[in-house]
Amino acid sequence: MTGSQTIDRLSAIAGRYDAFLIDQFGVLRDGHGPYPGAAETLVRLKDAGKRIIILSNSGKRSAENDRRLVDLGFVSGSWDWFLTSGEVAWQILKREGEGVSDGRRKCLLISRDGDLSPLAGLDLERTASGADADFVLLAASEGDVYPLSHYEALLAPAAKRGVPCLCTNPDKVMLTKMGTAFGAGRIAELYEELGGSVRWIGKPFADIYASALDFLGHPDPTRVCAIGDSIEHDIAGAANAGLHSVLLTTGILEHASDEERRRLFAEHGASPDFILPKFTW
Repeated sequence: MTGSQTIDRLSAIAGRYDAFLIDQFGVLRDGHGPYPGAAETLVRLKDAGKRIIILSNSGKRSAENDRRLVDLGFVSGSWDWFLTSGEVAWQILKREGEGVSDGRRKCLLISRDGDLSPLAGLDLERTASGADADFVLLAASEGDVYPLSHYEALLAPAAKRGVPCLCTNPDKVMLTKMGTAFGAGRIAELYEELGGSVRWIGKPFADIYASALDFLGHPDPTRVCAIGDSIEHDIAGAANAGLHSVLLTTGILEHASDEERRRLFAEHGASPDFILPKFTW
């Protein structure tokens, strides 16, 4: 049984922390748009003098997500940085590509809605086939459009050849306008099941937290609080980084029973410090 404290508003604990790492989907918005009051709560938190990073397992780069959040009605300037797993991965690929002189690497990009932004500015050649790819970049899922078997057929030739995969969106479940669907993380699991190797970038893995804490100037971890709706990604990731956390019961846990939550706490070895029904001040 978890020792988490249930609170009814974010202002009840805001004074305990200097910085917040806030998830996007399931906290600020769902597949339809912003949650009621979420934009206002973000402003109130910023007005309270807190540093805020939106920390998202999005395969898209930071600037694109930043613009999209403003377009949805969130107030520009009510967060300090929108850090995505896609941004962290892009920076890694940029560094790794510098000084490479043996020809352009071929990348099989798995994205959503034809998005090519994960490759923009990188010296890579896109290929549509796993048969000649040098690596796979798994940035997003269209699990609401295609069955998992579609991805199996696409990726099996690459996995068979031992081609490495970089997964920039570890979420195994995603929120869509039609409900939940399997996310990019589930496709990455499939790639491993097919015999391929995967490097995971994003929550709950260390790279994205290292980038966030570096941006914040390496504060006392106990003065930083992560807010999210995923026990596997947000709560476990915060625990691994030594941060405190708040679990939102919106998003993917909206219909989960207390028993199901306890099972997930045990499965992932992490419990939140606080439980909050929705992101309100």
